[in-house]
Amino acid sequence: MPTIIDVAAMAGVSTATVSRVLSQPQRVAEQTRLRVLQVVQSLGYSPNVAARTLRTLRAAKILLTVPDISNPFFASIIRGAEESARDAGYAIVVGDTRHDPEVEDQYADMLSRREVDGLIFLGHRLPDSLKPLLAAQGAAAPIVNGCEYSPDIGVPSVHIDNAAASIDAVEHLIALGHRDIGVIAGPAISPISRDRLAGAMTAADRHGLRQRLLVRAGDYSAQSAFDQASALIARNVTAIFCFSDEMAMGAISAIAQAGLSCPQDISVIGFDDLPLARFFQPALTTIAQPKAMIGRRAVDLLVDILRDVESPVRQVTLRHELVVRNSTARVR
Repeated sequence: MPTIIDVAAMAGVSTATVSRVLSQPQRVAEQTRLRVLQVVQSLGYSPNVAARTLRTLRAAKILLTVPDISNPFFASIIRGAEESARDAGYAIVVGDTRHDPEVEDQYADMLSRREVDGLIFLGHRLPDSLKPLLAAQGAAAPIVNGCEYSPDIGVPSVHIDNAAASIDAVEHLIALGHRDIGVIAGPAISPISRDRLAGAMTAADRHGLRQRLLVRAGDYSAQSAFDQASALIARNVTAIFCFSDEMAMGAISAIAQAGLSCPQDISVIGFDDLPLARFFQPALTTIAQPKAMIGRRAVDLLVDILRDVESPVRQVTLRHELVVRNSTARVR
């Protein structure tokens, strides 16, 4: 089996140069890099990852924590992150925190123990155990947030403009003639729920409808929306804006159980554009998030930190899109 010494001898470089070509190629001149890679390929050399980790304290792994792995919204983000990480020479380790701060800390300890090189967390809390690391390293701390943007956390983030997206959703309903609009929000502790609610309020204010906007709190699940939609139906709303597609599906089920139909009696709009949204009956009007791109860009930000690449970009705001399907219609 060829060794790094064999590669270095044939390429006419030092073993340190071979190591840099394989771990930090941007630090090696192109001509030298290409020559080394040609020798690596011809010899069929494969580096000993375990030994390299011990020497460099590089695990070649990125930890990605999600609040609820059963939520299909996160599946596309994970896939996008894996694609970008693989291209950069990293593997993704996924942790399901289940909205539990104690579990979040347990996963975060993997970074402290250097079992992973960096952390991307998709929840709204920075694990307490990482606050000393962030305070000590600042912008060099290998931590990135995805989806749940909060400037107070102080780490790079990838997200959409949730307030602007909610404005688009409510403006769409108002343009269809709806005036009595129900909103099923997420938990008040969630920054994205607060931003989306602020956007909904802004759109209602523009049309003098703030007092007619009825707000209920859910937890992003279909069951919570089913329960809250029943109360909104009793208040004679003609449209319901849900802060997730899963909740929108629960709301449509509640409408059907009440003997009404969507959108003939009550329009419903969701958020996220899950793969199932266009196959649901009725096909769901929703706000589309670039889910895979969130994962890819979060990894890109983290890899730049790990490679000491100076970048002025700390917050990435991606574009959202209002996707109009069959669950919204003009008010009767």
